[in-house]
Amino acid sequence: MKTYKELHKPASAFKNRSDYLNHELQIMKPRRFRLNLPGRDFRFEWEDLVPALAGTLGIIAMYSSVMMAWANGLSEAWDHITLGKEFAIEVSRVEMLIPAILFVVLASGFLNPRANLAGNHGPMIPLIASIAVAGAHPLALAILIGVLGLLLSVFKGGSRLVNLTSKGVAGGLLIFLGFTGALSQITAVQSWGMGLESSEVALGSMGFLGLIILGVTVVVYSFLARIDKRWLAIPACAITALGIALLGGAGFDLQFTTEMGLPNLNPVHWWGSTEEGWMLGLPNTQHFIASLPFAILAVAMWSPDFLGHRIFQEMNYPKHTDKVLMDVDDTMTMCSLRQMVGTAVGGGNITSSWGTYMIPAAIAKRPIPGGAIFLGLMVLAVAVLGSPMDVAVWPPVRCIALLVGVFLPMIEAGIQMVKKSACAQAAGICVFTAMISNPVLAWALAMFLDNNGLIGDKERAAKLSVVDKLVIPLSILLICISAILTVGMFRGSYGIQAFL
Repeated sequence: MKTYKELHKPASAFKNRSDYLNHELQIMKPRRFRLNLPGRDFRFEWEDLVPALAGTLGIIAMYSSVMMAWANGLSEAWDHITLGKEFAIEVSRVEMLIPAILFVVLASGFLNPRANLAGNHGPMIPLIASIAVAGAHPLALAILIGVLGLLLSVFKGGSRLVNLTSKGVAGGLLIFLGFTGALSQITAVQSWGMGLESSEVALGSMGFLGLIILGVTVVVYSFLARIDKRWLAIPACAITALGIALLGGAGFDLQFTTEMGLPNLNPVHWWGSTEEGWMLGLPNTQHFIASLPFAILAVAMWSPDFLGHRIFQEMNYPKHTDKVLMDVDDTMTMCSLRQMVGTAVGGGNITSSWGTYMIPAAIAKRPIPGGAIFLGLMVLAVAVLGSPMDVAVWPPVRCIALLVGVFLPMIEAGIQMVKKSACAQAAGICVFTAMISNPVLAWALAMFLDNNGLIGDKERAAKLSVVDKLVIPLSILLICISAILTVGMFRGSYGIQAFL
């Protein structure tokens, strides 16, 4: 069997760039947990820079959001804790340095290019305040998530759950997450605009400026989609939004406060004292008990999250590219290890598959390793320079990057998956359940109903075994319900922490 290096052809041998990229995907043979080398196993292409830049912008925004949520939640829940923006940025820089080297450049770049990068668990961000109030400890939560994730990956549970999720259920999940995420970013842009003093804005109204930014974003994104260059959406739209905001007179709101240098990389600084860092000290048994329901919930949400990212590869890659599709179980292994290591050195991120990298990479028809190495270097540079973080977390840049790089593509992918009436039925139930509860329960319930032929494609259900029909879906449903009840995610429920 010929190697990748032997099968490689120069781009000039193909009619167009797309054919060349398709051929590259079809001839790659990534080595699992073995050294993969540029030139021998993969090549760097300029398209790799786009998902790398998109992932860098996305992870800065997401990490900062997580740390600010922790800072606000812990400061409110604990009398002796006062954490602010400076703390959030410094911890974000810790998260960007060590994990970037170990789990982006080394792991996904060289050792296992089929494992998607370990990034951020976006759907968990709104829950962080509840996690803090419940008495959970970030380090205890990280250890539990890592252990549960490793157990699931060892027994191939992640890929099994992905295979049991039909296109209808997956499409409904993508549509719901895409719409809710897009609405949140649109609201955030408008709120940012209205929060500025109109007297300092050249156009006289920040709401008007926010509307202009959103309107131009739609035009730019539509144009890129028309010319089949959607993979340029994050850098193009984010830079456009930055320019419009500055020209509109909102530059006074952009403050450069982060200095160049390295954050404190000594774990003792963050976890070894109650007078500095997190001000929590090391976790005790009570912290682990309070963190367990949230850890179960986070790991339960991994499968639909991973599924959504792999779907983008399947939709944009040509045929005969199974060897370069992201491996769900390997990705789960890397996310679990990265969760424990990143938090142990002082971080606080809740990890999942890196969507702001994978989605643009899939659209650009690029495999994981090349862009992963570029991304790791970019993240390291940003973490050291400091000031680019201030630009990336500025609302018009952060919100537009997330809007066009994650949420709009999710909506498009979900709609494309829901083509048959049976798929539409399953998708509708999934969306409806998510609206009245949350996406995790929606996925679990819709998967159970769909696999038993109560909704969706009955012919598909008839081919499944009893284990795939009842045992696994029902177990997942019961676990999700138990975890959700415990942490109080049902509307109107208080959760077990209210009675402690």
